[in-house]
Amino acid sequence: MTNPEQNHEFDPTDTGSVVDRRTGVDRRAGESGTNLERRRGPGRRLTDWVRTAEEGEMTQEQQMFLHAIDTFKRVNEVSFPTWTDVLEVVRRLGYRKTMSSELNLDSRIEDWQEPSDASSGVDRDEEEAPSRYRKAG
Repeated sequence: MTNPEQNHEFDPTDTGSVVDRRTGVDRRAGESGTNLERRRGPGRRLTDWVRTAEEGEMTQEQQMFLHAIDTFKRVNEVSFPTWTDVLEVVRRLGYRKTMSSELNLDSRIEDWQEPSDASSGVDRDEEEAPSRYRKAG
């Protein structure tokens, strides 16, 4: 006796909830139009900004950022800084939100601008250190 389910031929497009790469469907296709897409495909090349950095030829700005993050990690004895830590380093490097965003984040957050000479907003009292960086003892 044969099972009727075994008589069907294999159909690669009928994979249920699993997406088969051979069907050409991109399972990672999610939000698009944000101006953050980095995936390449036909006709999409890496920008010179990304390509030169990946080839080891960083700009002065990229080198300064990496050095600042490395210094932050070393002096605070953390291997993996939080995104808030990264933003603190960026603000301390002198970056301010002086232009409209080039990203399309829908209505998740309202865009704003600040003066170029605005305070970084990350300074704290010398005596007060975040508890996550306080040394025991």
